[in-house]
Amino acid sequence: MTEPDTGARHLWHPFTQMRAFFDEDPPSIVRGDGCFLWDDRGRKYFDGISSLWCNVHGHRRREIDDAIRAQLDRVAHTTLLGLRSPLADDLARRLAGIAPPGLRWTFFSDSGSAAVEIALKIAFQYWRNRGEVARTLFVTLGQAYHGDTIGSVSLGGIDLFHSTFHPLLFDCIRIPAPHCRRCASGLRPADCDLACAAKVERVLSEHRGRVAAVVLEPLVQGAAGIIVHPNGYLARVREACDRHETLLVCDEVATGFGRTGRMFACEHESVSPDVLCLAKGLSGGYLPLAATLTTERVFDAFLGEHHEGRHFFHGHTFTGNALACAAAHASLDVFERDRVIASLPLKVSRLAAGLAPLRDHPHVFEVRQIGLMAGVELSEYPAADAPYAPKLRMGHRVIMAARRRGVILRPLGDVVVLMPPLAATEAEIDELCRVTVASIEEATRTGHDP
Repeated sequence: MTEPDTGARHLWHPFTQMRAFFDEDPPSIVRGDGCFLWDDRGRKYFDGISSLWCNVHGHRRREIDDAIRAQLDRVAHTTLLGLRSPLADDLARRLAGIAPPGLRWTFFSDSGSAAVEIALKIAFQYWRNRGEVARTLFVTLGQAYHGDTIGSVSLGGIDLFHSTFHPLLFDCIRIPAPHCRRCASGLRPADCDLACAAKVERVLSEHRGRVAAVVLEPLVQGAAGIIVHPNGYLARVREACDRHETLLVCDEVATGFGRTGRMFACEHESVSPDVLCLAKGLSGGYLPLAATLTTERVFDAFLGEHHEGRHFFHGHTFTGNALACAAAHASLDVFERDRVIASLPLKVSRLAAGLAPLRDHPHVFEVRQIGLMAGVELSEYPAADAPYAPKLRMGHRVIMAARRRGVILRPLGDVVVLMPPLAATEAEIDELCRVTVASIEEATRTGHDP
């Protein structure tokens, strides 16, 4: 391993094998503007993954910068334990106004993992407060990813990330991911009648009265490689939960705030979950802020006399942080003033058109897209669904080729993920696609030696 410079000797990077990291000469980012980043050598990069799926309006967005500066002149942080915060109060009100109908109460935290952990604990305690103590099971999907705390990892189904920690986890009922190209039942979309959703119904029937909640990422499983669910799946799961009086928890940490072309992915199928998890784009990608929203029915189960102990025993030091809430307010202002959601259809179409040449590429298994979320899955022999050998790190080769062309991407195994900021122009999306196609051509053409 190349010896890093003095300032980098002590930093352990996430999801990174450090032995090889510094040999790759990773950029040291010192500045951002719009959809671009600059490193300490003056090299410019397009932020093709929105700084890990969170940047919405671009870097150095004046309205958000100004809101944070103005808040610094008041107070940076105060606790919500026993005190109120007008910024947090107003943000909870605004979220209730834009969230799927019925979600009225917000519990703030500081990361997507925490938002999901809170949802799990709310669902579990909800049933205990109602006297239904047998409801302790959670139903989740294969290849799920809901974060890295122990509860959220228990819901997860990606062995690469989660298998090491199996002895620490609680068991879940796991249903195969609804991935049409790799249907667990061997069916075709034209005549399957959403057998994947029927499986949820059967599981809830088999475990009637014992399931606390079904937890899923609506419409698309991000960290699984942008697996896009078939139309109608989410609505069918909602109907099954209603029939079996089971809570539905939707994790929109990645999909919320415009990523799928709507403000929230649930809107595509007119679904309102019982619990909604948000993070990433909530603050425009500026500061750590997350939210777990619930319905009046769920919230009411926690009301009672103090001595009854029905209140929710959970909290975070930085719950409702003032600077983060100021950023979130400014981000929502930009959504409204710039009509961001209305601007997305053309950009979504441009992304699809730019990736279209890869659909017939000899080493692309599948191109998957919803909104401005796209994944290109590489394969040595796509017709046989035969992947590249892991040691080849083909996805990694692609992102290194893209970096040399001035675009920052990050793979999920051999799935190359594109997720530009919503602020990206159509011309910038065209260039992102051009670089991605060229980088895939280069990486898959240059031999198989690791």
